[in-house]
Amino acid sequence: METRNLRKERTGVVTSNKMNKSITVEIERRVKHPIYGKFVKKTSRFMAHDEKNECNVGDTVRIMEVRPMSKNKCWRMVEIIERAK
Repeated sequence: METRNLRKERTGVVTSNKMNKSITVEIERRVKHPIYGKFVKKTSRFMAHDEKNECNVGDTVRIMEVRPMSKNKCWRMVEIIERAK
């Protein structure tokens, strides 16, 4: 049987859910500056597939990398970790 490689998983906050079955997830990470040593916040934005349209803006979600679904979308929403308050 053929084994599949591990897929990347990320956790981030939903910033947009205005599309049908799609969400935009923003992931923030802290990177140390190479010269000054200060930690700088870097953000990445990913389009993710939300099959049931159940995410709202502000929700914390886990997304998983999948095959390309459209021009910009190659991530899928796995679970909602925390709902927006």
